[in-house]
Amino acid sequence: MLAVTAVLWSTSGIGIKWIEWNPMAIAGARSAIAAIVIWAAFRHSPVCWNKASFYGGVAYAVMMLTFVSANKLTTAANVILLQYTCPIFVAILGVIFLNEKPGLYDLVTISFVGGGMVLFFQDQMSAGGLAGNLLAIVSGMSMAVMAVSMRLQKEGSPFGSVLLGNVLTFLCGLPFMFEGSPGVGGWTAIVALGCIQIGLSYVLYSIAIKYVTALEASIITMIEPILNPLWVFLLLGEGPGLWSLIGGSVILLAIAARYIIPAIKSQAATSG
Repeated sequence: MLAVTAVLWSTSGIGIKWIEWNPMAIAGARSAIAAIVIWAAFRHSPVCWNKASFYGGVAYAVMMLTFVSANKLTTAANVILLQYTCPIFVAILGVIFLNEKPGLYDLVTISFVGGGMVLFFQDQMSAGGLAGNLLAIVSGMSMAVMAVSMRLQKEGSPFGSVLLGNVLTFLCGLPFMFEGSPGVGGWTAIVALGCIQIGLSYVLYSIAIKYVTALEASIITMIEPILNPLWVFLLLGEGPGLWSLIGGSVILLAIAARYIIPAIKSQAATSG
């Protein structure tokens, strides 16, 4: 479920880049549609509102608003890869609130992810590009808070945070929706993003988060940053800078090694 979720998430960059509208309006409209889809999927499930669900909802809204805004300021590759500094913050929050201590492989992965993040800021960029990078990191921090908050609700109803988050995102974006219109094509893309890219993906995520640790969820969904900039490059021709490309490669290789090395060792031990 998390793998499918990541593939659906990866289509966000191309959709947001293609729609010509205020980023806050895009985020709000997309989330309004997503909220309807999520409500429909879980309408017969009880919601247990508590501090964790509230914090998760607020973090979700911040994540969505900063992510869409960052995509309008810097490259999709920079945004998605910097957002996936999330495991660094998840590991810290997981130790504090979930008693989920990261293992050696997780710590090594986090170190490389942090090093890769630093490389992004070696590229020369405009003030807008720098702001976009910083917003992407804020999005990653918010994503971490959301993941931990939803994990705290593993015995309850984590979808409540997603539903609340989409409603809050819609309310924040509503005032900006009166500034022009994205056109028929833009609205079609927004509906697709709301129904499938956000709605369906977070239905799957809300179910899957009950069965994995917060850190596992953050690392498995890193399939997204591999595909997200690829779609944008193939369809819009937008590519990252050299240092961003190197930083992204470091991050992705570290993630791949995190799962491949333990799997090889486990298979060798079983064979022996």
